[in-house]
Amino acid sequence: MDSQAVLQQLLQQEENLQFETFTNDTAYELGSLIVTRAKREGKAIVVDIRLRGERVYYTRMEGKSSRNDEWVDWKNNVVQHYEHSSYYIHLLLAGRGGTVEDDGLDPEQYKAVGGAVPLRMLGEGVVGIATVSGLTGEQDHAMVAEALAELIQKDVRQ
Repeated sequence: MDSQAVLQQLLQQEENLQFETFTNDTAYELGSLIVTRAKREGKAIVVDIRLRGERVYYTRMEGKSSRNDEWVDWKNNVVQHYEHSSYYIHLLLAGRGGTVEDDGLDPEQYKAVGGAVPLRMLGEGVVGIATVSGLTGEQDHAMVAEALAELIQKDVRQ
């Protein structure tokens, strides 16, 4: 798949992964899904979920450190600025041979790598960010996106 097709797929994913409501309880359910999957796959990660700027869920699994927390913050900064997943921005910038610095951002505070996904509510837009750190950027992104898809499907069935 060419890079434009992947970018379009990621934009469509963001459009599809929207909630009617997102609360602290939703964050707990999402975080728990991500941690359960990581344990099942034998992976250690940090999970951070923020709603309206407040941390509402956090887990640092055994083997991860405050260094991962820094990566969470850097990825979150990217989502806050661009209102797209950090993985989408990573691929977008890589495709044009650019960096966050080209967009006037401090590369010490913004790292465009996968793992931070905007939480969107229908009619409201971005209300939070779900972030995973500890794997490759693509794997971090997949952990969040797949859990979001599972949670939204569950919400639809209820």
